[in-house]
Amino acid sequence: MVRALLARARADELSCLDAERASEQDGVADVVATTWRWLAAEPVRPLLTLWTEAYARSLVEPDGPWSGFASQSVSDWLTVIANTQPASGADDPELAAERTLALAVLRGCLLDLLATGDTDRVTAAVASYLRRTSASGPERYVEANE
Repeated sequence: MVRALLARARADELSCLDAERASEQDGVADVVATTWRWLAAEPVRPLLTLWTEAYARSLVEPDGPWSGFASQSVSDWLTVIANTQPASGADDPELAAERTLALAVLRGCLLDLLATGDTDRVTAAVASYLRRTSASGPERYVEANE
């Protein structure tokens, strides 16, 4: 039952993100900005709290019903991010590092947001990351949550 619930929650999460990304994305910075807007929205907090619990439990109870959830979640998110990169770069270590960093920023900021509820501060941190990594210019991503 837990596995089915988690699979449904993950499918719902990815479906919501796909709907949010309906507009064309220019790259990793776009997917991070779009994903953060979704993550920071108040209505999805219960789903994200469940995600966080499942993620943590899969690490401390690796043989329980949460088994593999964290690993699958990382794989799902890296795939979402990779879809914004050139297909020819799938094995490029630099592009893999870029995906991993983007995921780490999103996941870390999500945990911070859920722990503190400080949307403004955490969104400012995501915007700072986007300004530092975007070739499109900092002004494009400053309004990541507005």
